[in-house]
Amino acid sequence: MEADTQAHVAFFLTGRRPSEHLDAVDELKLRPALFAGYRELTQLRYDFPLVLLAQPSDSLFTQSLSGLFDTALAAAARGSNAERIRKHALRLEQEIRVLVAAGAGGPLSALWEKAAGRLAKAEDKSGDSWLADSLRRTRAAIKLDGELADCDAALPGRLLQHAWSAVQKRKSAAFRKDLDRLVLKLSDILKADFERSEAGRSAKHLKASVGSGFGDAFDFDAMSRILAKALPKDEFPESRRKRIRELLAVLGAQQFYPSADAPAKKSAAARPYSFLFDGCADALAAFRERMPRLIELARAIAIAELEIDGQYNEAKHGALFEQFGANGLDPQDLAPFPDYLVCVNAEKMLAEEHAQLMEILSSGLPIKVLLQIDDILEESPNGEGGLSSGMRSRQIANMAIGLNEVYVLQSSSSNLYRFRERVLRGLSYRGPALFSVYSGANAEASDLPPYLMSAAAMESRAFPAFTYDPSAGPNWAARFYLEANSQVDLDWPVQGFAYENEEHQRVSEDLAFTLVDFVASDRRYARHLARVPREKWNGSMIPVDESLTRERKGLPDKVPSLLMVDADNVLQRVIVDERLIREARRCREMWHSLQELGGVHNSHAEKLLAREKKAWEERMHQEAETHAAAAPVAAASAAAAPAAATAAVEEEPERSPDEAYIETPRCSTCNECTTINGKMFAYDNNKQAYIADINAGTYAQLVEAAESCQVSIIHPGKPRNPKEPGLEELLKRAEPFL
Repeated sequence: MEADTQAHVAFFLTGRRPSEHLDAVDELKLRPALFAGYRELTQLRYDFPLVLLAQPSDSLFTQSLSGLFDTALAAAARGSNAERIRKHALRLEQEIRVLVAAGAGGPLSALWEKAAGRLAKAEDKSGDSWLADSLRRTRAAIKLDGELADCDAALPGRLLQHAWSAVQKRKSAAFRKDLDRLVLKLSDILKADFERSEAGRSAKHLKASVGSGFGDAFDFDAMSRILAKALPKDEFPESRRKRIRELLAVLGAQQFYPSADAPAKKSAAARPYSFLFDGCADALAAFRERMPRLIELARAIAIAELEIDGQYNEAKHGALFEQFGANGLDPQDLAPFPDYLVCVNAEKMLAEEHAQLMEILSSGLPIKVLLQIDDILEESPNGEGGLSSGMRSRQIANMAIGLNEVYVLQSSSSNLYRFRERVLRGLSYRGPALFSVYSGANAEASDLPPYLMSAAAMESRAFPAFTYDPSAGPNWAARFYLEANSQVDLDWPVQGFAYENEEHQRVSEDLAFTLVDFVASDRRYARHLARVPREKWNGSMIPVDESLTRERKGLPDKVPSLLMVDADNVLQRVIVDERLIREARRCREMWHSLQELGGVHNSHAEKLLAREKKAWEERMHQEAETHAAAAPVAAASAAAAPAAATAAVEEEPERSPDEAYIETPRCSTCNECTTINGKMFAYDNNKQAYIADINAGTYAQLVEAAESCQVSIIHPGKPRNPKEPGLEELLKRAEPFL
């Protein structure tokens, strides 16, 4: 074995680096090779920053900045000015992204003005006199506004609180409408009772009710005597009057939803409750403290409905409502009331807080919990430099799924926008919900921005995205969703990578992104990596994913390696030690468990398939033996049948690259294309997308859909309208998808 190979093997087995053969990576600022093109995020168009809409709708509470600009340009960039408007608008979008990345905050409208001012100064120097017109037209096409939020440590809390507020606002409006109706109806009952009473029929009251303008036109004393004879005697029980007054008092004093016309300053006893907490213990204590008032209000609403319908029977309902809520309230009774939102950071959770969290999740209470994880590459408690790979957060999410009645969402921050509908679904769920989110904010241990760090965690299977929705159906196939992860059927996602070698030739290869790639971005684990100088590269270095498939017996002759790039984007090759490989295998096994839950490579299904295949083969064998013993004519027919069947099978013709189409069987139902144009794109009976009407949209929308597709199955082909604006740039954007 050569000296270089021996050094590589020694490092792999021991983690010790011979200085004459291998280099330390601590100060090299290396990153995975696949991240070479993401050096400056402000130069790219992607989901962030987000606009947290000031006026959210029932289904839309946030929008991506790039999505807003795309929608605006579809309306504003038309005619001969289309390319000019598009160019100016995209310059402004990039300037806003630069401002947000630098820490600027505020609504889109304010940052728009600031970015436009900066571009205007540049315009004065360049002589571009059309900028103001382009921006004015684009701005007129944007009807929405809201706070801008970047993918940073604050994003999970900001986004969840904004979405939660939108859901609670909708619930509040429905509750207040219903409550106002009850109060009005109950008040009308008391008013009608008073009008029939002796006091209500008095001359004084009649005169006051008519008003001073007609005071001399009527004899109110005579009218009072007539009404006393004409109207029936008062048969309204005093107990009912008392009950309705008590109901009105309870409805009027409720603190769960604020009244729109209530005075701003109230005593603490009358002030509306807050439902936002930063600790599980405080949320539980508040829920328990308020429970008697909640039961009292729910009882009052139920009795009020019966009173209004004239169905309340004191003898029948009195004892029933006396015990109302003695065993708590079921989810249907709790549904109209506000949900609690708890935002906690995993790093600050002590054992007691962890116990309170599990009590919330197992109790069925309408409490939603955001568990934010900033670091999933923390040191293992057993020391020795091992990784825990977010084990604590994984355990919480897995235990929550095991409770069967908890809505569970796990996702990296980078994926939260794609999960926006599932976030709303979890916040609208009647029971408890857990949102486990990795923020990627451990910036002190990585040179990558939080967006890339969180995206890398999801891509490497270190923190896969999934949801478990108990209300979605009766089985795992309906409840568990794993398809947000890329190439969900593979152990590790594989992406194409191209670079220029020493001879200035383009070289392309496929790279798998594994847990080791993710860990290699973290300086705390630099000791598990060693750079191999270019002159010492040899055949003993194999990709990490290949190493993970090899079973070692005795001393290895191959060592796992990564392709990384330095600060100048120069390609480097790095070998890793066995400890990281063991961790990667452990991560892969966890991913396999999730695949099982998601029906991917399900062992039970594969076992059943193998059994059915074997039975089918046995039947075919028996039939073949039967046919062989038959008459020559029958045998000839039987022999001809397979040939005829084979001839009947025609290969599907290869599609032309000029044709727009969707690989429908691979569709993951992400709704991205149908959101862009619901007439051009539609779902079939299997809830998978196809092009319903190619003429119902533009080529720009086809390209945008291809870029937005999570599984890259939309092929825009060539434009049908040669006069569509901006075709030159659109064709360049479409090239990767043809």
